[in-house]
Amino acid sequence: MHSHEHIDDQAAGLRTMKTNMVKVIAITGGKGGVGKTNVSINLAIAIAQLGKRVMVLDADLGLANCDVMLGLRVQKNLSHVLSGEAELDDILIEGPAGIKIIPATSGSQNMTELSPAEHAGLIRAFSEMKTRVDVLLIDTAAGISDMVMSFSRASQDVLVVVCDEPSSITDAYALMKILSRDHDVQRFKIIANMVRSLREGQELFAKLTRVTDRFLDVNLELVATIPYDENVRKAARKQRAFVEAFPKTGASLAVKSLAMKVSKWPAPPGASGHLEFFLEQLILPPDKNQRGLA
Repeated sequence: MHSHEHIDDQAAGLRTMKTNMVKVIAITGGKGGVGKTNVSINLAIAIAQLGKRVMVLDADLGLANCDVMLGLRVQKNLSHVLSGEAELDDILIEGPAGIKIIPATSGSQNMTELSPAEHAGLIRAFSEMKTRVDVLLIDTAAGISDMVMSFSRASQDVLVVVCDEPSSITDAYALMKILSRDHDVQRFKIIANMVRSLREGQELFAKLTRVTDRFLDVNLELVATIPYDENVRKAARKQRAFVEAFPKTGASLAVKSLAMKVSKWPAPPGASGHLEFFLEQLILPPDKNQRGLA
C-alpha cells in the first residue's frame, strides 16, 4: 500500500461511487456485562431471517467476541486487510442464517489511530468489497473509548443496551452525554435487556429518561425490552445463538420483534446511506465532523 496515495482525492472519489444503500447501526452499552454482543449477534441473525443481507463488524478490538460466542474459526482479521495481506471478502466468516462477520483485529489497535494510508486502505477495502450488504451492525467495545465514540457518531442509529442495575444506567448516561455534547448525536434507541417483565423494562427506561431529560438535550426511544431468560445461557453454553437454538423463547421473540422494527427503519437518503460515507465519518476527527455546527 503506497503511503502517500492521493488521500485527498479519495473522499471526493468516494462520493461519486455507486454502491447500494446500507443501514449502519452501532450497538453500544457503556459498560460490559449488559449482554451487548449477545444482542448484536442475535439481532443480526433475526434480521437475516427476514431476508436481509446482514454483516456484523466486531469492533470490540481488544476481544474478538462474535466468533467465540458462535464457535466459529477465524483465520484472518481486519489487521490483515489493513496490512494489504487480504481483501475484506477473504476475512468474512459466515454465521447462522448467512450473516457475515468481520472479525476484529486481535490486540488493541485503535481504529481511530490509524495512519492516513491505513484509513485510505480501510475505505478502499470496503469500497472494493464484493459482498453485498443491506444492514451493517457494529458491535462496539464496552466503555466510552474514542473508538466507541467514532463508531457511534458515524452510524445512522445508535442502540444502547442497558440492564436494571445502577452502574449500567450511569454508564449509559455517561456515553450519551459525551456523544450528544461532543459528537452531535442526539437520538438514541434504548434496549432494556435481561428484565423480569415488560413493566420493569418500562421503569428502567423511565429511570434513564429522568436523568437525560434533566441534564441532556437528547431524544430517547425504548425499542425493545428483552426478558431475562435461562435459555440465553443454555444457548451460550452450546455456542449457539438463542434465536436459533430456542426460537420460541421469550428473549428470541423480543429480538425478532426488534428485528422487524429495524428492517422498517428507513435507510437515509443520499450520501449518508452509503458505506463509504459511514467510513468517511468514522475517520474524520470530531472537529471536522460537526456537520456544520459551531
